[in-house]
Amino acid sequence: MNSPYTPQKAEIVDIIQETTSDLDIKTFRIKFATGEEMNFLPGQFVELSIPGIGEAPFGFASSPKNKEFIELTIKRVGHLTDALHSMAVGSTVWIRGPFGNHFPLKELEKSKILIIAGGLGLSPLRPLILTMLDDENRNKYCDIQMLIAARSTQDFSYRRDFAKWRKVKDTKVLLTIDRAENGWDGLVGFPHNLVADLDIDYQNTYGVFCGPPVMIKAVSNKLIELGMPKSKILTTLEMRMTCGVGKCGKCNIGHSYVCVDGPVYRLDQLSSMPNEY
Repeated sequence: MNSPYTPQKAEIVDIIQETTSDLDIKTFRIKFATGEEMNFLPGQFVELSIPGIGEAPFGFASSPKNKEFIELTIKRVGHLTDALHSMAVGSTVWIRGPFGNHFPLKELEKSKILIIAGGLGLSPLRPLILTMLDDENRNKYCDIQMLIAARSTQDFSYRRDFAKWRKVKDTKVLLTIDRAENGWDGLVGFPHNLVADLDIDYQNTYGVFCGPPVMIKAVSNKLIELGMPKSKILTTLEMRMTCGVGKCGKCNIGHSYVCVDGPVYRLDQLSSMPNEY
Protein backbone atom coordinates (compact mmCIF):
# COMPACT_ATOMS: atom_id res chain seq x y z
CA MET A 1 0.00 0.00 0.00
CA ASN A 2 1.41 3.38 -1.01
CA SER A 3 1.91 5.92 1.75
CA PRO A 4 -0.38 8.96 1.39
CA TYR A 5 2.75 11.08 1.88
CA THR A 6 4.60 9.54 -1.07
CA PRO A 7 3.96 11.30 -4.39
CA GLN A 8 4.01 9.52 -7.73
CA LYS A 9 5.82 10.77 -10.78
CA ALA A 10 3.49 12.21 -13.42
CA GLU A 11 3.72 13.94 -16.78
CA ILE A 12 1.93 16.98 -18.16
CA VAL A 13 0.39 15.73 -21.43
CA ASP A 14 -1.53 18.86 -22.44
CA ILE A 15 -2.03 22.46 -21.34
CA ILE A 16 -5.13 24.56 -22.07
CA GLN A 17 -5.06 28.34 -21.63
CA GLU A 18 -8.47 29.08 -20.09
CA THR A 19 -8.56 32.86 -19.64
CA THR A 20 -7.53 35.72 -21.88
CA SER A 21 -7.48 38.39 -19.17
CA ASP A 22 -4.83 39.26 -16.57
CA LEU A 23 -6.19 36.34 -14.52
CA ASP A 24 -3.84 33.68 -15.87
CA ILE A 25 -5.64 30.33 -15.52
CA LYS A 26 -4.55 27.14 -17.25
CA THR A 27 -5.86 23.58 -17.23
CA PHE A 28 -3.12 20.95 -17.01
CA ARG A 29 -3.83 17.44 -18.27
CA ILE A 30 -1.66 15.04 -16.28
CA LYS A 31 -1.11 11.29 -16.24
CA PHE A 32 1.05 9.05 -14.07
CA ALA A 33 4.39 8.07 -15.57
CA THR A 34 3.57 4.42 -14.78
CA GLY A 35 0.34 4.59 -16.78
CA GLU A 36 -1.64 3.84 -13.62
CA GLU A 37 -5.18 5.24 -13.50
CA MET A 38 -6.25 7.64 -10.76
CA ASN A 39 -9.72 6.87 -9.44
CA PHE A 40 -11.51 9.70 -7.67
CA LEU A 41 -14.96 11.12 -7.01
CA PRO A 42 -16.29 14.64 -7.75
CA GLY A 43 -15.18 17.05 -5.04
CA GLN A 44 -11.90 15.35 -4.09
CA PHE A 45 -8.44 16.87 -4.55
CA VAL A 46 -4.76 15.99 -4.97
CA GLU A 47 -1.49 17.45 -3.73
CA LEU A 48 0.76 18.48 -6.64
CA SER A 49 4.46 19.12 -6.03
CA ILE A 50 7.51 20.30 -7.95
CA PRO A 51 10.78 19.27 -6.27
CA GLY A 52 12.65 22.23 -4.85
CA ILE A 53 9.66 24.52 -5.34
CA GLY A 54 6.79 23.28 -3.16
CA GLU A 55 3.48 21.46 -2.95
CA ALA A 56 -0.15 22.62 -2.96
CA PRO A 57 -3.67 21.12 -3.10
CA PHE A 58 -5.76 21.33 -6.26
CA GLY A 59 -9.26 19.99 -6.88
CA PHE A 60 -9.93 17.64 -9.76
CA ALA A 61 -11.49 19.45 -12.71
CA SER A 62 -12.10 16.50 -15.03
CA SER A 63 -14.65 13.73 -15.22
CA PRO A 64 -13.89 10.70 -13.01
CA LYS A 65 -14.91 8.63 -16.04
CA ASN A 66 -11.90 9.86 -18.02
CA LYS A 67 -9.09 7.38 -17.33
CA GLU A 68 -6.60 8.81 -19.86
CA PHE A 69 -5.59 11.75 -17.68
CA ILE A 70 -6.73 14.01 -14.88
CA GLU A 71 -7.28 17.74 -15.29
CA LEU A 72 -6.25 20.37 -12.75
CA THR A 73 -7.20 24.00 -13.43
CA ILE A 74 -4.72 26.33 -11.77
CA LYS A 75 -4.50 30.10 -11.40
CA ARG A 76 -1.08 31.74 -11.43
CA VAL A 77 -0.85 33.30 -8.00
CA GLY A 78 2.49 32.43 -6.39
CA HIS A 79 5.81 30.61 -6.34
CA LEU A 80 4.56 27.09 -7.14
CA THR A 81 1.96 28.15 -9.68
CA ASP A 82 4.49 30.46 -11.38
CA ALA A 83 6.76 27.45 -11.87
CA LEU A 84 3.90 25.27 -13.04
CA HIS A 85 2.67 27.84 -15.54
CA SER A 86 6.20 28.01 -16.96
CA MET A 87 6.25 24.28 -17.65
CA ALA A 88 5.62 22.73 -21.05
CA VAL A 89 3.97 19.55 -22.24
CA GLY A 90 6.23 16.64 -21.27
CA SER A 91 7.35 18.21 -17.98
CA THR A 92 7.36 16.16 -14.79
CA VAL A 93 5.31 16.90 -11.67
CA TRP A 94 4.54 14.76 -8.64
CA ILE A 95 1.06 13.84 -7.45
CA ARG A 96 -0.35 12.26 -4.29
CA GLY A 97 -3.96 11.58 -3.46
CA PRO A 98 -6.87 11.60 -3.97
CA PHE A 99 -7.88 13.18 -0.66
CA GLY A 100 -11.03 14.48 1.01
CA ASN A 101 -14.70 13.64 0.81
CA HIS A 102 -16.92 14.09 -2.23
CA PHE A 103 -20.32 15.31 -3.38
CA PRO A 104 -23.15 12.94 -2.35
CA LEU A 105 -24.00 11.72 -5.85
CA LYS A 106 -26.50 9.10 -4.67
CA GLU A 107 -28.39 11.60 -2.54
CA LEU A 108 -28.63 14.06 -5.43
CA GLU A 109 -30.34 11.50 -7.65
CA LYS A 110 -33.97 12.25 -8.59
CA SER A 111 -33.54 15.83 -7.38
CA LYS A 112 -33.47 19.18 -9.10
CA ILE A 113 -30.04 20.82 -8.95
CA LEU A 114 -28.95 24.46 -8.93
CA ILE A 115 -25.23 24.92 -9.61
CA ILE A 116 -23.70 28.33 -8.84
CA ALA A 117 -20.05 28.93 -9.65
CA GLY A 118 -17.95 32.06 -9.23
CA GLY A 119 -14.69 32.36 -11.17
CA LEU A 120 -12.34 29.46 -10.53
CA GLY A 121 -15.04 27.98 -8.28
CA LEU A 122 -16.37 26.22 -11.37
CA SER A 123 -13.29 23.99 -11.36
CA PRO A 124 -14.18 21.67 -8.41
CA LEU A 125 -17.83 21.62 -9.57
CA ARG A 126 -16.95 20.51 -13.10
CA PRO A 127 -16.42 16.81 -12.23
CA LEU A 128 -19.88 16.80 -10.63
CA ILE A 129 -21.45 18.52 -13.65
CA LEU A 130 -19.73 16.18 -16.12
CA THR A 131 -20.86 13.17 -14.09
CA MET A 132 -24.50 14.28 -13.91
CA LEU A 133 -24.60 15.20 -17.61
CA ASP A 134 -22.97 11.98 -18.75
CA ASP A 135 -25.28 9.93 -20.99
CA GLU A 136 -25.15 6.98 -18.59
CA ASN A 137 -26.23 9.13 -15.65
CA ARG A 138 -28.46 11.84 -17.10
CA ASN A 139 -31.74 10.07 -16.28
CA LYS A 140 -30.71 9.82 -12.63
CA TYR A 141 -30.92 13.59 -12.12
CA CYS A 142 -33.77 16.02 -12.80
CA ASP A 143 -33.57 19.61 -14.03
CA ILE A 144 -30.10 21.11 -13.71
CA GLN A 145 -29.70 24.88 -13.79
CA MET A 146 -26.28 26.49 -13.74
CA LEU A 147 -25.47 30.10 -12.94
CA ILE A 148 -21.81 30.66 -13.83
CA ALA A 149 -20.19 33.97 -12.91
CA ALA A 150 -16.95 35.62 -13.97
CA ARG A 151 -15.46 39.07 -13.56
CA SER A 152 -15.54 39.66 -17.33
CA THR A 153 -16.09 37.72 -20.56
CA GLN A 154 -12.33 37.09 -20.69
CA ASP A 155 -12.35 35.38 -17.31
CA PHE A 156 -14.61 32.40 -18.05
CA SER A 157 -12.95 28.99 -17.85
CA TYR A 158 -14.26 25.95 -19.79
CA ARG A 159 -16.03 28.07 -22.43
CA ARG A 160 -15.67 25.00 -24.68
CA ASP A 161 -18.11 23.18 -22.37
CA PHE A 162 -21.00 25.64 -22.27
CA ALA A 163 -22.48 24.94 -25.70
CA LYS A 164 -22.29 21.17 -25.09
CA TRP A 165 -23.91 21.47 -21.67
CA ARG A 166 -26.75 23.58 -23.07
CA LYS A 167 -27.62 20.79 -25.53
CA VAL A 168 -28.25 18.26 -22.75
CA LYS A 169 -31.94 17.68 -22.00
CA ASP A 170 -33.41 19.58 -19.03
CA THR A 171 -30.22 21.58 -18.54
CA LYS A 172 -29.93 25.36 -18.49
CA VAL A 173 -26.65 27.31 -18.44
CA LEU A 174 -26.72 31.01 -17.55
CA LEU A 175 -23.60 33.17 -17.63
CA THR A 176 -23.13 36.42 -15.77
CA ILE A 177 -20.35 39.00 -15.60
CA ASP A 178 -19.76 41.71 -13.00
CA ARG A 179 -20.18 44.68 -15.34
CA ALA A 180 -21.82 45.13 -18.74
CA GLU A 181 -19.64 44.84 -21.85
CA ASN A 182 -20.32 45.76 -25.46
CA GLY A 183 -21.84 42.81 -27.31
CA TRP A 184 -22.58 40.79 -24.17
CA ASP A 185 -26.11 39.35 -24.18
CA GLY A 186 -25.86 37.32 -20.97
CA LEU A 187 -26.65 38.34 -17.41
CA VAL A 188 -24.88 41.12 -15.53
CA GLY A 189 -24.44 41.09 -11.77
CA PHE A 190 -23.35 38.94 -8.86
CA PRO A 191 -25.02 35.52 -8.36
CA HIS A 192 -26.68 36.35 -5.04
CA ASN A 193 -28.44 39.28 -6.72
CA LEU A 194 -29.70 37.10 -9.60
CA VAL A 195 -30.90 33.83 -8.03
CA ALA A 196 -34.27 35.24 -6.97
CA ASP A 197 -35.13 35.78 -10.64
CA LEU A 198 -34.48 32.14 -11.58
CA ASP A 199 -37.34 29.70 -12.03
CA ILE A 200 -36.45 27.51 -9.06
CA ASP A 201 -38.53 25.52 -6.56
CA TYR A 202 -36.14 26.40 -3.76
CA GLN A 203 -37.62 24.10 -1.12
CA ASN A 204 -37.22 21.06 -3.35
CA THR A 205 -33.91 21.81 -5.05
CA TYR A 206 -30.31 21.11 -4.04
CA GLY A 207 -28.03 24.12 -4.26
CA VAL A 208 -24.39 23.32 -5.03
CA PHE A 209 -21.95 26.19 -5.31
CA CYS A 210 -18.34 27.28 -5.03
CA GLY A 211 -16.51 30.57 -5.36
CA PRO A 212 -14.68 33.21 -3.35
CA PRO A 213 -15.53 33.25 0.39
CA VAL A 214 -17.52 36.47 0.03
CA MET A 215 -19.64 34.82 -2.68
CA ILE A 216 -20.15 31.66 -0.62
CA LYS A 217 -21.56 33.67 2.26
CA ALA A 218 -23.69 35.96 0.11
CA VAL A 219 -25.16 33.07 -1.91
CA SER A 220 -25.74 31.01 1.25
CA ASN A 221 -27.72 33.81 2.87
CA LYS A 222 -29.77 34.40 -0.27
CA LEU A 223 -30.66 30.74 -0.80
CA ILE A 224 -31.80 30.46 2.82
CA GLU A 225 -33.85 33.65 2.41
CA LEU A 226 -35.51 32.10 -0.67
CA GLY A 227 -36.48 29.00 1.30
CA MET A 228 -33.80 26.45 0.45
CA PRO A 229 -33.16 24.17 3.48
CA LYS A 230 -29.61 24.31 4.86
CA SER A 231 -29.43 20.53 4.53
CA LYS A 232 -29.82 20.91 0.75
CA ILE A 233 -27.09 23.51 0.32
CA LEU A 234 -23.64 22.13 -0.51
CA THR A 235 -20.39 23.98 -1.04
CA THR A 236 -16.71 23.11 -1.30
CA LEU A 237 -14.06 25.03 0.62
CA GLU A 238 -10.39 25.78 0.08
CA MET A 239 -8.09 25.96 3.09
CA ARG A 240 -4.38 25.26 3.71
CA MET A 241 -4.71 21.51 3.13
CA THR A 242 -0.99 20.81 3.48
CA CYS A 243 -0.85 17.12 4.40
CA GLY A 244 -4.18 15.91 3.03
CA VAL A 245 -4.71 13.39 5.82
CA GLY A 246 -5.66 15.46 8.87
CA LYS A 247 -2.27 15.41 10.60
CA CYS A 248 -0.70 18.83 10.14
CA GLY A 249 -3.75 20.70 11.45
CA LYS A 250 -3.35 23.66 9.11
CA CYS A 251 -6.80 23.37 7.53
CA ASN A 252 -8.97 23.04 10.61
CA ILE A 253 -12.19 24.96 11.13
CA GLY A 254 -12.89 24.34 14.80
CA HIS A 255 -12.71 20.55 15.23
CA SER A 256 -13.18 19.83 11.51
CA TYR A 257 -10.24 19.20 9.19
CA VAL A 258 -11.16 20.37 5.69
CA CYS A 259 -8.74 17.91 4.05
CA VAL A 260 -10.54 14.94 5.64
CA ASP A 261 -14.06 16.05 6.67
CA GLY A 262 -14.29 18.29 3.56
CA PRO A 263 -13.73 19.99 1.24
CA VAL A 264 -17.46 19.36 0.56
CA TYR A 265 -19.74 20.60 3.37
CA ARG A 266 -23.44 21.07 3.90
CA LEU A 267 -24.53 24.48 5.07
CA ASP A 268 -26.06 23.03 8.24
CA GLN A 269 -22.60 21.63 9.05
CA LEU A 270 -20.90 24.97 8.42
CA SER A 271 -23.52 26.79 10.48
CA SER A 272 -22.40 24.87 13.57
CA MET A 273 -18.70 25.59 12.97
CA PRO A 274 -16.62 28.73 13.69
CA ASN A 275 -16.91 31.41 11.01
CA GLU A 276 -13.32 30.89 9.80
CA TYR A 277 -13.86 30.10 6.11
